[in-house]
Amino acid sequence: MTTREIHRHKTAIRRGDFSRPVKCLLRHGLVGKDSSLFDYGCGRGEDIKLLAADGVACSGWDPAFRPDTPLVEADVVNLGYVINVIEDPDERASTLRKAWSLCRQLLVVAAQVKMSGRGKSTVEFGDGVLTGRGTFQKFFEQAELKSYIETVLETDAIPTEIGIFYLFKDETRRQQFLANCFRRREIAPRRRISELRFEENRELLDPFMAVVTSLGRLPDIEEWPQAQLVAERFGSLKRAFAFVQRVTETKEWELIARRRTEDILVYLALSRFRKRPHVSALPLPLQRDMHAFFGSYNKACVKADDLLFKAGNAAAIDEACGRSHVGKILPDDLYVHRSALDTLEPLLRIYEGCGRAYLGEVEEANLIKIHRRSGKISYLVYPDFDTNPHPTLARCFRLSLRTCQLDCYDYAATANPPILHRKETFLCPEHPLYDKFARLTRQEEKHGLLTDTARIGTRSGWETRLADAGFMLRGHRLVRRAVGYSCDQVDSNATSGEL
Repeated sequence: MTTREIHRHKTAIRRGDFSRPVKCLLRHGLVGKDSSLFDYGCGRGEDIKLLAADGVACSGWDPAFRPDTPLVEADVVNLGYVINVIEDPDERASTLRKAWSLCRQLLVVAAQVKMSGRGKSTVEFGDGVLTGRGTFQKFFEQAELKSYIETVLETDAIPTEIGIFYLFKDETRRQQFLANCFRRREIAPRRRISELRFEENRELLDPFMAVVTSLGRLPDIEEWPQAQLVAERFGSLKRAFAFVQRVTETKEWELIARRRTEDILVYLALSRFRKRPHVSALPLPLQRDMHAFFGSYNKACVKADDLLFKAGNAAAIDEACGRSHVGKILPDDLYVHRSALDTLEPLLRIYEGCGRAYLGEVEEANLIKIHRRSGKISYLVYPDFDTNPHPTLARCFRLSLRTCQLDCYDYAATANPPILHRKETFLCPEHPLYDKFARLTRQEEKHGLLTDTARIGTRSGWETRLADAGFMLRGHRLVRRAVGYSCDQVDSNATSGEL
């Protein structure tokens, strides 16, 4: 290998926003005013400046820009895009171990992952490449990066986005995070009848209903500070809950319990991708869940394993997609909006969860395509899904769950990208934009604009179809094209007739 000068400092970029690893931490509530953060290899320090402005106790060190800052322990340590710019394998591993030693609770590691279109004008150097700027970059495969981190640190690395991993020092914290990833938020049932005794005890019953809604079950006496007072006033927690059910709706509470049971099964099924923890390593509330919903941890694991086994059965996935009550069902695929994932049946949630167990969250992906028989799952990025009546596809990440092969496609520079129609079909009917999207679809169907599916599937084909039929779109409204209007013309004041 030829010795060449490596300019590591040139890899530090200027940003006006948080880095991707820190965005992940903020999104998951893992860093805030009640925790400290140390940015190991902070570059120019944008993250720590922005966090400090939000009241987070933080500091950072960088060999080029902050060499005199001391290395200190913190609750959370960020090692963001550092190991991929270190050309010496021994130093790379040493840096990873040092960052792990500094964190008290959580280490987040981010590195470059191989993507379509990268590395075309690079020079091989060591186990990576030299760029034209004289910097070194090692591009990992997603599975390679996970394996490397786990081998060096001898602990589980949880993917949270492509190229970004969480490593928890405490097993209980790790399991709580994983369980929360598949936990749905519930809304307490509303009262259907007025009850004087409820009003007299509202200061106790409102928070009691909230905690039962959150847990999906009755709390233990030690689990909720006001539990003893409720039990004394009503005779027991069971009697208090029976009273609440009389003034609300029993079926709604049963639905909450069933959904909580499903969430736990999804979490347990996907925990098989790692070493499933002993029951004693689970957070105490989760241990109580196992007893309340399944009778025991072992029984819960057996049910979860059965679902996970079915998730590997192409026929079972095909059938589950076919009976889905949400999403756009096609002969070979089921498309759902990210907001609708939690409404899928547990088998499909586990199937999609297998993709997240490998990739983590796919940044900005808002549509998920479940391939019904091929063992694949795709994450699609439509940046203007909410605002564009027929949004264009920007990127697609397709993962084979059987081979772990990740294919990435970029449509940003494509002259004629694919577009979407019938946007409401990807959503749950309860979504706030469902009715707005559905109205446009009804208009387009009324005038026969959606019949030629092969032609209208791309942007230019759709624009030609609209023009030929004498229509144009103004927001999510179909309007008549004014006489003399040109396709290349942009005139918001053009005379048109709304349909």
